[in-house]
Amino acid sequence: MTTEEYSHEGESLKKVSGLYKDWFLDYASYVILDRAIPSVFDGLKPVQRRIMHSMRELEDGRYNKVANIVGNTMKYHPHGDASITDAMVQIGQKELLIDTQGNWGNIYTGDSAAAARYIEARLTPFALEVVFNPKTTEWTKSYDGRNNEPIDLPVKFPLLLAQGVEGIGVGLSTKILPHNFNELINASVAYLKGKKFEIYPDFLTAGYLDVSEYNDGHRGGKVRARAKITQTDKHTLVISELPYSKTTSDLIDSILKANEKGKIKIKKIEDNTSDKVEILIHIHNDVSPDKTIDALYAFTDCQVTISPNACVIVGDKPMFMTVSEILKMNTDHTVSLLKKELEIELHELQESWHFSSLERIFIENRIYHDIEEVKTWEDVLKTIDKGLKPHTKHLLRAVTEEDILKLTEIRIKRISRFDLDKFKENIASLEGKIEQVKHHLANLIAYAIDYYLNIQKKYGKDKQRKTELRIFDTIDATKVAVANEKFYANFEEGFIGTSLKKDQYLFDCSDIDDIITFRKDGSMKVVKVEAKTFIGKDILHVAVWKKNDKRTVYNMIYREGREGPYYMKRFSVTGVTRNTDYPLASDKKGSETLYFSANPNGEAETVTVLLKPNPRIRKNKMEINFSDLAIKGRDSKGNLVTKYAVKKVDLKEEGVSTLAPRRIWFDDTVRRLNADARGTLLGSFKGDDKILTINTNGEVKLVSFDLGNRFDDEYLVLEKWKPEQPITCIYYDGEKDIYFIKRFLLENTVNIQTFMPSEHPKSFIENVIVANDATAEIIFAKDKGKEREPETINIDEFIAVKGIKAIGNQFTKFKVKAINITIPEPVEEEPEVYEDPEPTSSMDEDGGTIGDLFQEDGTNEAE
Repeated sequence: MTTEEYSHEGESLKKVSGLYKDWFLDYASYVILDRAIPSVFDGLKPVQRRIMHSMRELEDGRYNKVANIVGNTMKYHPHGDASITDAMVQIGQKELLIDTQGNWGNIYTGDSAAAARYIEARLTPFALEVVFNPKTTEWTKSYDGRNNEPIDLPVKFPLLLAQGVEGIGVGLSTKILPHNFNELINASVAYLKGKKFEIYPDFLTAGYLDVSEYNDGHRGGKVRARAKITQTDKHTLVISELPYSKTTSDLIDSILKANEKGKIKIKKIEDNTSDKVEILIHIHNDVSPDKTIDALYAFTDCQVTISPNACVIVGDKPMFMTVSEILKMNTDHTVSLLKKELEIELHELQESWHFSSLERIFIENRIYHDIEEVKTWEDVLKTIDKGLKPHTKHLLRAVTEEDILKLTEIRIKRISRFDLDKFKENIASLEGKIEQVKHHLANLIAYAIDYYLNIQKKYGKDKQRKTELRIFDTIDATKVAVANEKFYANFEEGFIGTSLKKDQYLFDCSDIDDIITFRKDGSMKVVKVEAKTFIGKDILHVAVWKKNDKRTVYNMIYREGREGPYYMKRFSVTGVTRNTDYPLASDKKGSETLYFSANPNGEAETVTVLLKPNPRIRKNKMEINFSDLAIKGRDSKGNLVTKYAVKKVDLKEEGVSTLAPRRIWFDDTVRRLNADARGTLLGSFKGDDKILTINTNGEVKLVSFDLGNRFDDEYLVLEKWKPEQPITCIYYDGEKDIYFIKRFLLENTVNIQTFMPSEHPKSFIENVIVANDATAEIIFAKDKGKEREPETINIDEFIAVKGIKAIGNQFTKFKVKAINITIPEPVEEEPEVYEDPEPTSSMDEDGGTIGDLFQEDGTNEAE
C-alpha cells in the first residue's frame, strides 16, 4: 500500500494528492492517445479516423453534405460537431483523401470554409482504394457501445508523412511535416529493394526550403522555409509562393510591422491573391531591391524556422522517431496488410473451389435423388454426406456440416441447367487465380513493389514536388536593416546616441547596428546603438562598425606615455567584445593620439609632422606616407616615427586605396556572391567594376560587386563585365521563322537594357556568347527528306558589332536542328600584386616594425 492510501475495516481511503496524480495521468494519457497524437500505422488522429470511417459508411459515389457527415461521425466522436468540422476541413484542404465541392477555404489567404451545411464532400478514388478494407480492419466499440469503429484503418500508404500532422498533448507534442506523394512511394520501393533513401518535406504552398539541418525529422532538427520573392522592376517585388504554415495575411502583417519599426522601407503593398499567390511590394526610388529582399527574409515571416518533432503512437505508447523510421515501419505494415489480403483472397478462392467441386459431385452423381424418400432432416444430411464420401479424396479439406447445408440450398433450376463445360472453365479459372495468389505470397516483396508503382501510376501524375530545396545563405541582419535612426555625439562630454538631438548629427543607422568609437587617449570601444551611451571624453571618431570588415583601415600616430616616443600604425578591426575598452596606443599613462583617420577602402594618405624646436636636430618638419606601412593587427605597436617632441601633425595629401582588388566568387547554390572561395571565381574587382548578367528573356544587367546582390534563377550569363568585349546573341524570331545573329556593346551608363528585338511568344534565345573568335557549327534539319552538310561560321567575321537595338543579320535560311558553339580557352586575368613595404628594422614583440625614420643626423629625414 502506498503512503497515499489508507485502509480501515474494509474501507479504502486515498489522499487527495494521490487522486490528483492518478487523474492527471489518466487525463494526460487520454489526450495523448485519443486526441492529439496520430497512430504510426494509418497516420490519423482518432477524430480523423472516425471521419474517414463515417464517410465510407455514407459512400455511394455522390457528394454528401458535410453537415450530414459530421452528424454521422458524432456516433463515434464524443467531442461535438465543431471539432469534427474543423478536422474535416483540414483533411479536405490537403487534396488527397476527400473530394471537395463548394467553398472549403483558402490555404493561401487563410480564409475559412463555408458553413458545413453549404459544402459537400466524398471520398477520392485514392482513399477508396488505399484506406479501407473491412476484411483486414480490427474493430472496437464506440464510446457509447452502440457501434463498432476501427482501431486503425488498413492504410497501405505512408499517409502520415504525406499529409503531415501537428498536435499538442499534455506534456507532449508532435509536428511532422508533409512530404511529396511520389517521393514517398519511391522511398518505400527503395526500402523494399534494400536501397538507401532520403525524404524531405514538400508543401502545397510551395516556396523554398533549406533542409540542411532537418535531422531526418527527429526532434532537435530544424528546417528554414522562405517565400519566393522576385523583382519585376526597380521598384516592385512580387511574392508568388508562401513559406509553410504562413498565409498572405500573416506575411502582410509582418511586413507592415517591420516597416513601422523601420526595419524595412516600403511604399505600398497590394494583395492580389486568389487561386494563386500574388503580393506586390512597392519600394521607394532610393531603396535597393536586393537589400529589401534580404531584409524581408531577416525581419518578416517571409522566412520561418520550423522545428519538426516526429512523435507517434506505437502500441498504445507515444514514441519519438525519425521520418525514415516511420516510413520503414509503415512500409512493413503495408506489406503485412497486403499479405493478409492475399491470404484472405486465397482462402476465399479455395473455399469457392471447394464448394464448386462439391456442387459438381452432388449434381453429377445425382445425390439429390437419394434424399427424395428420406423423412427427417438429420437423415437428409447423413444421406448427402454418405453420397459425397466416395468422391472427396481430391478436395482441399474435409466436408463439414456447413458444406452439406449449403448443398441443400441449391435450387432445382440450377441443377437442371448444370453445364459441365462451363463448370470446368470456372474451376480452371479459380485454379489459375489460386496459383497467382500463391505466387504473390511467395514473392511478397515484388508484389508490394508492384502495388506501390501501380498506386504511383494511377494517382501520382499531378503530384510533382512544389517546394524547391535550396541551401539558404546566411543574412546578416545588420547589413540589410534600413537606417531608421539618426545618430548624434557630444565629442567633448563623451556621450553618443540617438536621443542627443541638440548635439552634433553624425549619420543614419539602424537600431541593431554596432557603433565603433576612438578616443584621444588611444582607446577603442564598440557598443550597440542606444538612446544615450557614455563613451568617455575627447572622442576622435564615431562610425557604424561591421564585423569582419577587413577593408576599413585605420591610420594613426600616437605617443607612448607622457614623454615617450611617437609611433605610427595601420590596422583593421574585425572582431571585438562589445562594451570593452581596447588600448590601441599604449597602456602607459599619458599616452595620446596625435593623428587618426578611418579609410573605408584602405586609403593611405601623406601627412606632415612638425617637431618642436630642438637644437639637436637640423629639420623639424618631415613627411610620412602611410602606404609605406603594412596593415597589421590592432595590438601591434607600429613603426617608430620619432623620439623627439611633436608639435602637430597635418594632412598633406589624400591617399588612394592600397588594398588589392577583391576576388569575388559566385555560389550557384544560393545565387549569391562571396569572397570566401565558394563557387565559381568571377575575377578580381575594384572601383567601378561591374558584373554582367544576361537572362533568358533578353534582359542585360550591369550590377556592382556588392556581396548583398541577388541574382535571378534564369540567367544565361553571369561574369565580370569587360566594356570592350562584344556580346553575341543568336536568337529565333518566332514571327519570321528565322534565326538571327547580332553583336553589340553595352553602355556603362545604363544598368538594365534589353536586346531581344522580337516579342513574339515563339521567339527564344538560342545562344549568348561573350568571347572573341568563337565559332558556330549549324546542324541542319532534314528538309523534304534531304540532308544538308553542317556549316561552321566564324562569328567575328560573319557580323560586325552593331547597336544593342539592332535586329542583326539572318543567320541561316534553312531549318536548324542544333547550333554548337565553340569558344577558345579564356585567358586568365593576371592578378594585381600589392607588395607589403619592407621593414626598416627588426620586428617588435607585437608584430610591428620599429624603424628609425628620423635620426639625429638627418640622414632619413623627409625632404
